[in-house]
Amino acid sequence: MNTPIRYESTRGNAPELGFEDVVLTGLAVDGGLYVPKTLPRIEPHTLVAWAKLPYHELAYEVIAPFVGDAIPEVDLRALLTETYEDFRHVAVAPLVQVGHNRHILELFHGPTLAFKDFALQFLGRTLDYFLKRRDERITIVGATSGDTGSAAIAGCRARDNMDIFILHPAGRVSDVQRRQMTTIADKNVHNIALKGTFDDCQDAVKALFADAEFRKAHRLVAVNSINWARILAQVVYYFYAALALGAPARAVSFAVPTGNFGDIYAGHIARRMGLPIDRLIIATNSNDILDRCVRSGEYKMDGVSPTLSPSMDIQISSNFERLLYELHGFDGEKIRKQMADLREKQVFSLSEPVKLALQKGFASGRAGDAETSATIRRVLEQSDYLADPHTAVGIAAAEKVARDGETIVVLSTAHPAKFPDAVERACGITPALPPHMDGLMTAAERYDTLENDLGALKAFIDKEQKKA
Repeated sequence: MNTPIRYESTRGNAPELGFEDVVLTGLAVDGGLYVPKTLPRIEPHTLVAWAKLPYHELAYEVIAPFVGDAIPEVDLRALLTETYEDFRHVAVAPLVQVGHNRHILELFHGPTLAFKDFALQFLGRTLDYFLKRRDERITIVGATSGDTGSAAIAGCRARDNMDIFILHPAGRVSDVQRRQMTTIADKNVHNIALKGTFDDCQDAVKALFADAEFRKAHRLVAVNSINWARILAQVVYYFYAALALGAPARAVSFAVPTGNFGDIYAGHIARRMGLPIDRLIIATNSNDILDRCVRSGEYKMDGVSPTLSPSMDIQISSNFERLLYELHGFDGEKIRKQMADLREKQVFSLSEPVKLALQKGFASGRAGDAETSATIRRVLEQSDYLADPHTAVGIAAAEKVARDGETIVVLSTAHPAKFPDAVERACGITPALPPHMDGLMTAAERYDTLENDLGALKAFIDKEQKKA
């Protein structure tokens, strides 16, 4: 039997953990993010065999080495089958060709019409599995720029062993995104509209975890992509898409609309495992801190502006820390210094060797709102394909950096019906919600609006849990 994979913090001052404890811990006690100390290496002949597998079976093959003996094989297979049986496409993650060597990977066929379902349906069931076995109860806290919240709630609602508190930036998510969260009536679900930006929401969640006494008293668990299980589940669809397009004989590139860097980091993990990925293309909107960092080597916060692609309206890309840890030779002290500089000075700079290593593995491109709208319109006219604004950002970025003959897969992270106003303004078509969401826009909402104040947030969580 292979030695189980252990996980270490990017900041170097937290205990190593196994998979079960990593899932139940989320953020490391030193403020860092957990990463695997070793990665399984997948050989070409194994990739050939995997190409024949349906999605849930491929998911088992990719995920099992990271889980080790934390979940018996029969239970893990059952958990993954259950995770993906509710997706509304037989392929789970279908590919659609929109041009020569251009493909869209549709990741919105899950319960909440966003790519977050792939990870959060898995995470919710995995948490429930561990908690029932331990006979424990937890409090899940998460921040969302739009899609994580609804997907987390869908994965965790009505479960006996957990309460879930989701923070979204008040007035900065689409009506569909908000209602997918706030119309859920289960008693263990609590929605908070925080007066501020997504980064404020994310900072508040991190501050809760940094308070050791509060964290222990409420048994806090992270549901954002800082939780390693989220990243792990997303690794699978890179294998699925590349294998469908001829891997390992053919290398492909992926363009990924990204704000928090988790989705594209999953692609990086797939590449390190042996999947022949040519390039990973970071696609950002006008909140372009990642694009600027790749080009200049400077990671500088510059405020957040609302855009047509609100799930990417982020300045602090938490999962970028995982990549930086690797690029700095797995040196936790260097990461601690960079994160301190970011907090105190709102900027840090990469050394020339680190910048070159980043540029070697990643390309980048940005698209503002005007270009996003134009891309939605043009792709509809040329390929009869209706893209949501985030997907359009991915398409625009891919076209800017594409090489001759390069096969590029753009990750479509959300159904266009989640952003009907933006799509309608771009092309005159108002995309309809799928039938299973009939009534969403008229259902009663339930949420609380809070000031951007940590004390008020703690008091709210205390009050709600005392009601239970």
